[in-house]
Amino acid sequence: MSKTKPSAPPSAGGSAAPSDTPTFRSNPEVDAKIDAYIKENPKYWNYVQAMPRERLERSVVLNEVRELDRQQRIREGVLKQINRNPELKRAYELLVKDLPEDQKEGVIAQIGRTARRAVARVQGQAQTKGEAVTA
Repeated sequence: MSKTKPSAPPSAGGSAAPSDTPTFRSNPEVDAKIDAYIKENPKYWNYVQAMPRERLERSVVLNEVRELDRQQRIREGVLKQINRNPELKRAYELLVKDLPEDQKEGVIAQIGRTARRAVARVQGQAQTKGEAVTA
């Protein structure tokens, strides 16, 4: 949604002006989705607006924690699937053989996730075409 960016451009001396408050970018497409959701769910919007600030902040942090947990579960599942197949594991290890040791597992998981999505996409397209043929 919104991302922080430097709040002030570097001055002529080359150093950034000191500031503690970040500025946020706005994405019109995301803002339009949010506005549409608010319009469709006015009771929920009123509930959010009535939340105390600390509760609202903690809700945002909880969403981040849940997202990180979800990513970790996906990563562990991908690595478990790779580790179950010795040939597949050797193939991935060959791909990352030149990387530093501390990066290998992360890159293997990333490649595995990408491959898993590609296979699912191809299978989904094949099923869609198969349904069209049989219909």
